[in-house]
Amino acid sequence: MRQQSVGHTLQATALVHEAYLRLVDQKATEWRSRAHFFGVAAKCMRSILVDHARARRAAKRGIGATMLTLGQVGDVADPKPAVDVLELEDALQRLTQLDPEKGRLVELRYFGGLSIDEAAEVLEVSPATLKRHWNAARAWLRRELSPTPD
Repeated sequence: MRQQSVGHTLQATALVHEAYLRLVDQKATEWRSRAHFFGVAAKCMRSILVDHARARRAAKRGIGATMLTLGQVGDVADPKPAVDVLELEDALQRLTQLDPEKGRLVELRYFGGLSIDEAAEVLEVSPATLKRHWNAARAWLRRELSPTPD
């Protein structure tokens, strides 16, 4: 959230509070591990950000959509241009249809802020494999989210 545009209306504290309220409300969930908790929390934060973006778009009829950057994860050297959360959500859904593990990895890293090692624990895959998957998923998303030349 620290790399959000100045006009972004959902503050990090509000996101954490909303995620906390949703997670606490899940009484039937048995947390298997720290990794399981972070996986569920990432999915929850993704849902909150997408819902917030949809509400803003509906309220303003598409003007002022919430922007996020693909460079938010710590190991990305060069920040990328901002993208619309709803465009990212659509692209992430397509990626998940093509490769569910890569879709889940992007969700964990991008929305949950997990490191490669933490995501490897959640997905039960080696960190080396996830690094390759992460690079492929980022490249795929960049291509999908890049403006097409006219």
